Amino acid sequence: MSKIKRFFSKKKEEAAFKLKLGGSSMGAGHKLNAPKPEAAPSGSRHKHEAYVPPKRNELSNEARAAANAALNRIEKKDSRDFNTSLAAIKAQAKRELEAERRQKEDLANASSGSISATSTSSGGDNRNLACQGVFFRCPLIGEEVLEKKLWKVRIKEFLYQQLEADRGLTACLIIHNCNVKEKAEDCVATLIRYFENLIKNPEEEKFCKIRMSNKIFSDKVRYVEGALDVLQAAGFREVQIDEEPFLLWDKENLEEGLDLPTLVDALKNSELIHLELDRNIKVLLPSQARRVVLPDDFYRISPEEIKKEQQLRAEAIESAQILKTKAMREREEQRNLRMYRYSLVRVKFPNGLYIQGTFNVYEKISDIFEFVQSCLADETLEFNLIATSEGKFSDEDMEKTLYDCKLIPNILLLFNVPGMPTPAAADLNFLKEDLLMLVQSM
Repeated sequence: MSKIKRFFSKKKEEAAFKLKLGGSSMGAGHKLNAPKPEAAPSGSRHKHEAYVPPKRNELSNEARAAANAALNRIEKKDSRDFNTSLAAIKAQAKRELEAERRQKEDLANASSGSISATSTSSGGDNRNLACQGVFFRCPLIGEEVLEKKLWKVRIKEFLYQQLEADRGLTACLIIHNCNVKEKAEDCVATLIRYFENLIKNPEEEKFCKIRMSNKIFSDKVRYVEGALDVLQAAGFREVQIDEEPFLLWDKENLEEGLDLPTLVDALKNSELIHLELDRNIKVLLPSQARRVVLPDDFYRISPEEIKKEQQLRAEAIESAQILKTKAMREREEQRNLRMYRYSLVRVKFPNGLYIQGTFNVYEKISDIFEFVQSCLADETLEFNLIATSEGKFSDEDMEKTLYDCKLIPNILLLFNVPGMPTPAAADLNFLKEDLLMLVQSM
């Protein structure tokens, strides 16, 4: 079965499952991958399935050679060797923690855990970025990790490559993925009307032909990517009638293995091809977890709008020194939160190391716990995450989103093991050893 057919088969199964749940007295539904409910002791955190990092493809010989050459150049440029052994990393982290305690400014940065959300649109130094952008994976296509704008190009290329094998189903996806939302929705509604008329009245001549100069067809179908391919798969062919172009339907021209009801279902069930947010995991030493700026990808608005927003805010502070009511402060806070699509989450371990991941603002607190759990050498370890301003998360907090908890655009959480003394925890490494290879030299 092709990837396109598997996509629609999965959608059909999901729709049937939802219908079954909705039409029966089975009670409240639950996620298939959710753990079975157990009677948890009071105050304990629910267990969650660990976030599974994506599998990385093995490096080719050419890529290994290029990497080795790059490392050689770096070594020539900077003769200081960076030892990635566990002992060396622990020693480096301890030295930097001591330096933090001696320096008041570093201590203030560590205790607040804040990261500057200033946009880089004004030409900031990219070396200070907390991460180089927001990255995604697309399970339907492959294991690559790319920015969203690059995935749009790859998805379009992929769909057009599938046209010859599954023209009708693929073209339905092209309509949704290669056009703006409004054009896609108008086109789909018009095509469904054409096909449903034919299903009900297959012998009626007026439904078997479409004048290509017709205003509705020209405005809503003709110039939408994928639309003419859907019509071709449905059995329409371009002909000349009285020297005017028409699309004429013939049942014999239907794509093999396809019928009009199936095409109508495909149009109704088509959607944007799903991208999965990549956590873009980083492991940082204390000195690397300093104040940095977030890339523009974290914002809902454009760099120009960010700059304008900052100017307006500065002007408002200067010109309006008035006392604000609680409602005014809350409205301003909500407006600020809505500026962001993503949040940068850092978790600090007792030995001074940090892990960093990217989250959608509408992901849940439980997703952060799953992410941290997947990074632990012992994934069965019971642990708490403590927000420096809010304290520990409760079981009720697990279903709240980062937006609900105002953990935007960034947050520092402290890793804590119940019952373990701080000195003992500071001497332990909790992370998987392969993650330590992500520690970068300064």
